[in-house]
Amino acid sequence: MRDKGEYLFTSESVSEGHPDKVADRISDTVLDAFLAADPNARVACETLVTTNRIVLAGETRGPESVTHEHLEHLARLAVQDIGYDQGGFSWRDAVFCCHLHAQSTDIALGVDAAGNKDEGAGDQGIMFGYACTETKALMPAPIHYAHLILRRISELRRVGDASVAGLKPDAKSQVTLRYADGKPIGATAIVVSIQHDPDLDQGDIKRMLWPIVESSLPPGWMCEESAFYVNPTGKFVIGGPDGDCGLTGRKIIVDTYGGAAPHGGGAFSGKDPSKVDRSGAYACRYLAKNVVAAGLADRCTLQISYAIGVSHPLSVYVELHGTGRDVDEVRIEKVLREVMDLSPRGIRKHLGLSRPIYAPTSAFGHFGRDPDEERGFFTWERTDLVPALRAAFGR
Repeated sequence: MRDKGEYLFTSESVSEGHPDKVADRISDTVLDAFLAADPNARVACETLVTTNRIVLAGETRGPESVTHEHLEHLARLAVQDIGYDQGGFSWRDAVFCCHLHAQSTDIALGVDAAGNKDEGAGDQGIMFGYACTETKALMPAPIHYAHLILRRISELRRVGDASVAGLKPDAKSQVTLRYADGKPIGATAIVVSIQHDPDLDQGDIKRMLWPIVESSLPPGWMCEESAFYVNPTGKFVIGGPDGDCGLTGRKIIVDTYGGAAPHGGGAFSGKDPSKVDRSGAYACRYLAKNVVAAGLADRCTLQISYAIGVSHPLSVYVELHGTGRDVDEVRIEKVLREVMDLSPRGIRKHLGLSRPIYAPTSAFGHFGRDPDEERGFFTWERTDLVPALRAAFGR
């Protein structure tokens, strides 16, 4: 995004009931099952969901106790938790197919530690992290508020609140903010599309959602009523996997920064932490967030790159977008390598990633969430490197 002038910027989010997010949730549920049985398990699970059908495919290496029958049970529980018990897609009777098979031995040779060889990256690739001061979560404001709107609707729906009676799990939001001198100052347009019972009309839903959306934004930020678009086609009764096929990994911009920062191209869900397109992206967010939280800059983009089977990153790049406070970006790159081991093993240990912590990441974004130290969720959102970074720059 531009640093100066006035402009508009838009990001979107999707709910946990969006077909692609249903697929992400099931893939991460499979991953958690393997990691609960063996912290060193290898998983790359893809899920397809469509009308009354759930299909798993991919590669795994883990204990035989994680059977296809057990994974079917967990997949159905995940769909039930999301809230799907509809004629076209139900946790009770959707046809389940599992095509998971053993991990390639060629990949295993590159990834596994052996002799003097450390654990290598699970694939080549580039990963990005980003942080900025636009919100308390140090996330870009458009994606932050797009997530928040849907999360609040979901929370009300899950507890059976009468204010959202008749609304269903599948939903999307889109938030357009006006920026002045690089800072967000208010919403110019908001879109919410949400699945609903057939007896609700567009006007009913708009009246239901207005107070939820308005309260999700900072005071005075709500757009004009004419720019608040709810179910623009007029009806959204057929939804979820019955209305649209869902696949793992198709919402990578929703999962990250809403388009406000670069993306390396790798999806996250269903992948164990040896896959650096997941763990490396988490490390990038962690480091970028700590740079901003330490007061070294108002914005930070960080890129790292890997080669399959190689333990150390091939490059570390930092861009502060002209917001650095008397710091040298080359020096920051060096310091970040010193305060964190960026090998796949180092990232996994530093952030505690070899645990069944991934199902909660499958909706409302992987970044900008509150870390849960007790359960180990979202450890990459901690700001515990701030003292070391400040000390390194004499702050």
